[in-house]
Amino acid sequence: MAEQDVIELLMAQHGRIRDLFDEVEQAPPDKVGDAFERLTRMLSVHETAEEEIVHPYARRKLDNGHGVVADRLTEENRAKRLLLDLHKSGVDHPRFWEGLAALRTAVMAHARSEERYEFARLRAHTSVVERRAMAAAVRAAEALAPVRPHPGTESATRNLVMGAPLAVMDRAREAIRKALGKR
Repeated sequence: MAEQDVIELLMAQHGRIRDLFDEVEQAPPDKVGDAFERLTRMLSVHETAEEEIVHPYARRKLDNGHGVVADRLTEENRAKRLLLDLHKSGVDHPRFWEGLAALRTAVMAHARSEERYEFARLRAHTSVVERRAMAAAVRAAEALAPVRPHPGTESATRNLVMGAPLAVMDRAREAIRKALGKR
């Protein structure tokens, strides 16, 4: 795994995210909340790592990198807002499933755009060594990333400044909720 290419890593995570959407949709009613928590966590850490590591690199390395990344950040912000709304209203809200379908559509369209417009071009304009180093950096960023959506933190700078405190708050909130037996 230490030798994994960042593109392979992120595309595998896109597959895992698709699987997590399926898991939420197929979960029995008493397990939907837990499945949704796993999806929320995966989406949150994945996007944070991309914002801190991959997008800044793409911005510098690719022709029109600023435009490519700006489009991805707009998509990420929309998905974070949808995820946050779902999280606030909860899995028992009457419009949860409708919101989850909208989130899935937004996230999958975003993943396809990343794979087509950012990842394919990064693969063509970076070395194997660069992609392996980026994979290690992505894994490190994920270990310190917030586990809840935080719209408005879509830049590397904002993630680096706000990410650690948000991650601590998210993880503390998660531990307290778990201790109290809440989702």
